[in-house]
Amino acid sequence: MNGPDRLPYRTTLFAELLAMPAATAKAAADPNRSLLASIVAGQVTDSGCLPADLGLGKAVHAALLHTYFPGLDVSGPSRAVEAIPEWEDLQKLLLEHRACEYPSELLIANIVATACAGRDHLWQDLGLANREELSRLMWVNFPALARDNTGDMKWKKFIYRQVCSREGIYVCPAPSCGVCKDYAKCFGPEN
Repeated sequence: MNGPDRLPYRTTLFAELLAMPAATAKAAADPNRSLLASIVAGQVTDSGCLPADLGLGKAVHAALLHTYFPGLDVSGPSRAVEAIPEWEDLQKLLLEHRACEYPSELLIANIVATACAGRDHLWQDLGLANREELSRLMWVNFPALARDNTGDMKWKKFIYRQVCSREGIYVCPAPSCGVCKDYAKCFGPEN
C-alpha cells in the first residue's frame, strides 16, 4: 500500500495491534510490544525494508506474532533483503549491549541487524513511525549503546561506526566529528 492512504491504515493497524490481548501477562508488559507493533504495522503497510518474517525466520516470526499479537492474520510484502556480510558483527554488537531485561531483546537485535541492510535511515528501514521510536527502541534494548551516542549521531551510522571501530576501521577522515566535512550527514534531524 503506497501513497497517502498508507499513513491512516498504518495508524489504525498499530492501534489494533496494541488493542489485541497478548498471549501472556509478561508479553503484555514487555516495553518492546509497542515497538514490535510499530514494526509490524510498518512492514504490513510496505514501509521499510524488512522481509515478511522480519529477518527472524518463519518459525521465530510465527512465535513472535503468537506471543505478542495472538490471532493476527496479516502478512507484509514478500521481499528479499540483501544479505550483508557484517550481519553477524552487527548482531554481536547489539547483543553485547543488550539490557538483559526481556527475552524480546534477542528478537529486536536480529530485526535491527537485518534492517541495517536497507538504504534509508534505520528507523525507516525498520518501518517505524519516526526516529523517536528508534531512539526508544535503542534505550529499552541497548541502553549502554544508546548512552554512547552522545552526539545524537544517526543510529545506523553510529552502529556501523561502533562495529568498525572494533576492527580499527574509522570511516570518518577527520580526527574528530566536529571538523569532518560529512558532519551534517551524520548528525541532526532525519527526514
